[in-house]
Amino acid sequence: MSSPASRPVPPAAANPLNLRGAVDLSSLKQRPAPSGAGTSAEGAPQRTGAPELKVNVTEGNFQQLVELSAQVPVVFALWASYSPESATMLDVLGRVVESYGGRLVLGAADIDAFPQLAQAFQVQAVPTAVAVLKGQPVPLFQGGADEQQVRSLFDELLKVAAANGVTGSLGAGAPDDDAPAPLPPLHQAAFDAIEIGDYQAAADAYRQALNEMPSDHEAKAGLAQVELMARLQPLSAQDSEAMRALAANEPDNLEAQLLVADLDVAGGHVEDGLNRLVSFIGRNFGPERETARVRLLELFDVVGASDERVAKARQALARVLF
Repeated sequence: MSSPASRPVPPAAANPLNLRGAVDLSSLKQRPAPSGAGTSAEGAPQRTGAPELKVNVTEGNFQQLVELSAQVPVVFALWASYSPESATMLDVLGRVVESYGGRLVLGAADIDAFPQLAQAFQVQAVPTAVAVLKGQPVPLFQGGADEQQVRSLFDELLKVAAANGVTGSLGAGAPDDDAPAPLPPLHQAAFDAIEIGDYQAAADAYRQALNEMPSDHEAKAGLAQVELMARLQPLSAQDSEAMRALAANEPDNLEAQLLVADLDVAGGHVEDGLNRLVSFIGRNFGPERETARVRLLELFDVVGASDERVAKARQALARVLF
């Protein structure tokens, strides 16, 4: 969703931003957001009697927003005054976040005032939207996006959030009709297990749900997601880098290609991960090809059948198979 109108981000300040720890941004001055942000110059949302669902990101509230991401996904909209698309993006994001009735929070961040944010989120151009779940960034899109595209992304984001146990809401004043329905018992058991990091128990609950109802698409997607998390759980950053190097040097190493595809999808580089496996399948035959095909289908479930990147990968898979 990138756009030629988006512009490169200026170089970040010397001190990198640590999403897990306290950040000293006292030397930076906050700038008012463009009118599309729906917030005041002081960072207080223009709402009364309702939760703060849209805020300006400041040195005083950034860490609180990161901590809030353990309860609800927080969407950071990185904008700049020199980017004509920024106000439009903030308008769209503001309307859509409001419509979710407290299940999402929007933080508008001026990268001229807080260049550390651009560095932390590895932003190459503005405007850019990045979500944070449990303190971890999840790339969403760069440049412009229409309301339908944003809603589709947010729907998928909430599925990923639920799979990671982030199911809260700041929904005071939200319409009752927007309140999520209670989860089926086995789904709730899976989410409870995810919350404590017991991915095996979560997978068992989803498998039981599928045994009872094979057409349970949510259970199928949930199972694929927790199996992905379980595969990546024991990996350190050093292990991940070593496996990426191995995959680059040995393109037909099945284990390396599978694991790097997992890392790509989990890290938000969905197209890279899916295309990696499609390419492997096109070059190989026999049991290894089938193993890669099965993993690719599992990753389709993780990303979501309605995602356009999955549709493209399915077409590419059909070409290399037939």
